[in-house]
Amino acid sequence: MGHLSPTRTMRLWGPRSLGVALGVFMTIGFALQFWGGPFQRRLPGLQLRQSGAPSPGPALLSCSPRQRLVFLKTHKSGSSSVLSLLHRYGDRHGLRFALPARYQFGYPRLFEASRVKGYRPQGGGTQPPFHILCHHMRFNLKEVLQVMPSDSFFFSIVRDPAALTRSAFSYYKSTSSAFRKAPSLAAFLANPRAFYRPGARGDHYARNLLWFDFGLPFPPEMRTKRGNPRPPRDPKAPQLRVLPSGAGPQAHTLDPHALFHPVPTATDGHSRTSSPASSDLGSSSFIQWSLAWLDSVFDLVLVAEYFDESLVLLADALCWGLDDVVGFMHNAQAGGRQSGSAVSDGRLTTEDRQLTARARAWNNLDWALYVHFNHSLWARIKQYGQSRLDRAVAELRARREALAKHCLVGGEALDPKYITDRRFRPFQFGSGKVLGYVLRSGLSLQDQEECERLATPELQYKDKLDAKQFPPTVSLPLKNSRLSSP
Repeated sequence: MGHLSPTRTMRLWGPRSLGVALGVFMTIGFALQFWGGPFQRRLPGLQLRQSGAPSPGPALLSCSPRQRLVFLKTHKSGSSSVLSLLHRYGDRHGLRFALPARYQFGYPRLFEASRVKGYRPQGGGTQPPFHILCHHMRFNLKEVLQVMPSDSFFFSIVRDPAALTRSAFSYYKSTSSAFRKAPSLAAFLANPRAFYRPGARGDHYARNLLWFDFGLPFPPEMRTKRGNPRPPRDPKAPQLRVLPSGAGPQAHTLDPHALFHPVPTATDGHSRTSSPASSDLGSSSFIQWSLAWLDSVFDLVLVAEYFDESLVLLADALCWGLDDVVGFMHNAQAGGRQSGSAVSDGRLTTEDRQLTARARAWNNLDWALYVHFNHSLWARIKQYGQSRLDRAVAELRARREALAKHCLVGGEALDPKYITDRRFRPFQFGSGKVLGYVLRSGLSLQDQEECERLATPELQYKDKLDAKQFPPTVSLPLKNSRLSSP
C-alpha cells in the first residue's frame, strides 16, 4: 500500500531542509503529523471530458472510474449527503471501506491508522485493500497514507462559516461549553470571548471548525498548549476584511488576495507566498501556506452552497455516471436552509447580515478556507463550461426529483415523528429535529432495494457495511459435549 502512481508526482522533503522549515513554521510535534507525509500529491491537470453529454456512464467513456477515495467528512457542511452517495456506490460495487470501530475515528483527536477496523500495519500480514475512507476524522495525512494508497482521490467539502455557525450552534449547544453558556447565537457572536475558552471541552465546535477538521495548525498567535485557538494579543494584528455574502454565479469573483497578502517574492514578476523559512510568518503568510498545502493534498473541495454544481464536477473527476451522485439530503435540520442553496444579501434582514459578518470575522480561518475553495470551484466550473454545467445540474435535479416521487412518501424529507421504521430514522442530536425519509409501499423488489440505499441514514448504513465486511461469527455447540465438574 502507499505506492506512488506513475501519474502523480511526489516530493519528499529531506531531513535537513524539512527541519529548517519546520523550525520556523511549527513545533516538531505538530510537524510529524502535518508535514510527515508527502508535501505534494496532486494529479497533473484534471482531464475534463469533451463529450456533449452532461455525465455519461463510465461504459461510454475512455477513462476508468476512480474507486480509491479519501473523503474528509467535515462537520455541518452537507457532508452526510456526500457520505450517503459514497456508501451507496461502494455497496453496489462491492468496495471495501476503512471503517471506525464505532462511528468516528477518535474525533476530535487526530486520525490514527490503528483506529481503522481490521487494519494491520505494513508487514503485518496480507490484508485486502481498502477502497474508501470517508467517516468523521480530524485529518492527519501521514496516518491516512498508512491506510490508503497515495494515488487515492482526496476530496472534502466546505461551507460558508456564517451558515455553518448557525447549524453548529443548534446542533452542538449541549456539547460546546461556549455555546451552552450563551443564551442565543446573537449573544454569542456579539461577544464570543465572554463565552469561549480555548481548550474547554467541545469548544473546537465554536470557532474555526473547518480549519480544525482539516487538521491544520493554528497561527502562532492563536495557539495554546492544547492546540486550540485563542484571540490574538496584538490589537494591531491584521484583521479579516468581511466581504458581502456571495450568492449566485457572482460568488466566484471573491478573491482570497483581497483578504490576505502573502509575502511577495520575485518569481515570474508575480506575488507569491515565500518559504516559511525566509519570512516573518505573520498570520497572512501562515494561512497562505496552509491553503497551499491543502491544494497539494486535495484533488477537489466541494462547496455546500453550490452542492449540485460540486457533485457534477465530482462525477466528472471520478469518471462516474450522473446517477452515481444523485441522492437525497441527509442530516438536514427542520427549518434550516438547505446546504445546496446560496442566500443573497438582499434576502437577509439587517440582523442576519450583522450575524453573518460577525460569524465570518470570528471564524476568520474558516472564512479563508471558504473563500479559497469557493474561488477554486468556480475556476473549475469555468474550465468545465458554464452552459455544460447548467445542463448537467438540471438533469441531476430532475433525476433526484423523480427518485423522490418514486421512492418517498410525500416526495420529500419528513419530521422524525413520522418515521417509525428504525432503519430509516436519523439520529437525533441537538435542539433541532433531523429530518428523514419514509418509503412508499408497493415498490418492486429491485426498486425497494435502491430506495432503501437512498433513504438509509449514515449511522445505519455504516452498521450495514460493517456487518457486510465483518460478518458476526456464530459459535456452534459441540455435539455430545458436557462440562465436567471441577
